Amino acid sequence: MKKTLVMKFGGASLSTTDHIINSANIILDRALKYPNLIVVVSAMGGMTDKLFDLAEQVCSYPPKREQDMLISVGERISMSLLAMALFRKKREAMSFTGSQSGIISTEEHSDARIIDVRPHRLRKALSEGKIVIVAGFQGVSLQGEITTLGRGGSDTTAVALGVALSAEKVEFYKDVMGVYTKDPKKNNDAKLLAKLNFNEALKLSQEGAQVLHPRSILLASKNQLPLHVLPFDNTARSTNVGTLIGSQAALQQGDMIYENSNVSEVAP
Repeated sequence: MKKTLVMKFGGASLSTTDHIINSANIILDRALKYPNLIVVVSAMGGMTDKLFDLAEQVCSYPPKREQDMLISVGERISMSLLAMALFRKKREAMSFTGSQSGIISTEEHSDARIIDVRPHRLRKALSEGKIVIVAGFQGVSLQGEITTLGRGGSDTTAVALGVALSAEKVEFYKDVMGVYTKDPKKNNDAKLLAKLNFNEALKLSQEGAQVLHPRSILLASKNQLPLHVLPFDNTARSTNVGTLIGSQAALQQGDMIYENSNVSEVAP
């Protein structure tokens, strides 16, 4: 079976066209090792807030359904531009919305939970040698309605796809070097952590560390799927940086590959 990697790029790493091109370069570097690449993107930095502001200018209390239709546009902009950046570099990529990717969610608008992933179209694109780019933060309900996944939605999308496609790990590209003991933007004495088990990472996230949302860590822990938090600047070309997150046993043994099973955020 071909080696599979999921990469997740947050809003900061896609906030400008230069950053998008840099992200494309990182993806091409990783493609040298991983034949199957799935890239999950957030909206460009600040885009979602702009869309919320736009909605409020029209309607102070917009219907949740229409709000989801609007703010889901942000990730679609990112995925299309990134696919174009890769095309410019002569690598074929194909972008997919959450619904096209088979991200099946509960029906709550603005705070849906993933209940299943049916990535048939993604598997086909991968079999054709294409890099797959997926809009994070969004899905489709069983009733066919577009939904958004609330806080941590894009990170959770990446983990859910990693589980469904049996990825070796999920790499998160951020505007920090990895996970710290404290917020490094506010605390000069914050220390970078090279490794964390799932429980330690979850505790930090629940105490306010904003690198990964607890939802994504819980889903990764349930499926024993390793995570790797990396910076999106040039040092990201080396994966010997950042923070590895996994089971205690795997971290000690250096074995970060697991058998994945349960993609749902919602207990059966």
